[in-house]
Amino acid sequence: MRRIRDLGARPVPGAYHGSVTIDPLLTNRQNWDARAPIHAASRFYLDPDSGYWFAPFEWEVLGDVRDRDVLHLQCHLGTETVEFARRGARAVGLDFSPESVRHARELSGDAVEYHCADVYRAREALGAKRFDIVYTGKGALCYLPDLTAWARVVADLLRPGGLLYIVEFHPLLHSLGPTPPSGSDPSALELRDDYLEGRGAQLRDSTHTYTDGPDLTSDTTVYEWRHGLGEVVTALLAAGLRITGLTETDLLPWPRFPQMVRTADGWWRLPTADPIVPLLYGLAATAPV
Repeated sequence: MRRIRDLGARPVPGAYHGSVTIDPLLTNRQNWDARAPIHAASRFYLDPDSGYWFAPFEWEVLGDVRDRDVLHLQCHLGTETVEFARRGARAVGLDFSPESVRHARELSGDAVEYHCADVYRAREALGAKRFDIVYTGKGALCYLPDLTAWARVVADLLRPGGLLYIVEFHPLLHSLGPTPPSGSDPSALELRDDYLEGRGAQLRDSTHTYTDGPDLTSDTTVYEWRHGLGEVVTALLAAGLRITGLTETDLLPWPRFPQMVRTADGWWRLPTADPIVPLLYGLAATAPV
């Protein structure tokens, strides 16, 4: 088994609790270390027919990945990363959680090359290696405090003409709340949180890890940052990337609202009686040639 190379967390402005300064990224890494064994044993991640991993429109953008170098940033257990390898790509996964990377290696065997590093240190972790495709999303960007710095890292990791593809939960979904607040109507489409950035790190404290399995017994706190679509697009443009496509969809990989109905592809959408609102988006950008 390859040794986990841990490059540590990138320093960010701390969150203050009384006289104690907290490192949000370190707190997040500890939270994901605690989640990893629960997720690795869950049906959510182990069910090969779950349909959770790729939206129906993704492969239309990604195309044939055979013999291509693909990097999956913030890969967690590497579920999507393994699918790239199954389709013939030379797949690499990177995540800041040592426990996530350990379980990812156990689940994928030698099919994927994994690195353990904070995404802001990806260039140091990967050396001179560059990629045809960088893939990220489905709950990744909300854990990044600085999208401008992140976009520069992504641009440096792409070969000339390479593709960045982000498939991410829509800022509107975050505004509706990824999970219903206690005591509220779980079917209500009500704005409960920010769409736009501006408030800095937002502290969340929950024992639930979003999968089946036991609750967390430690490291239950996590910090998130809100990023509107405008901020994401502007960061990529500032890094020299060219936006080539943006898909907004009402699909989700799990039934966030109890009234959602399952599609033929195994995903979920609101019934026709409800408004059609974007819950997920796919954003494609290319590096200059």
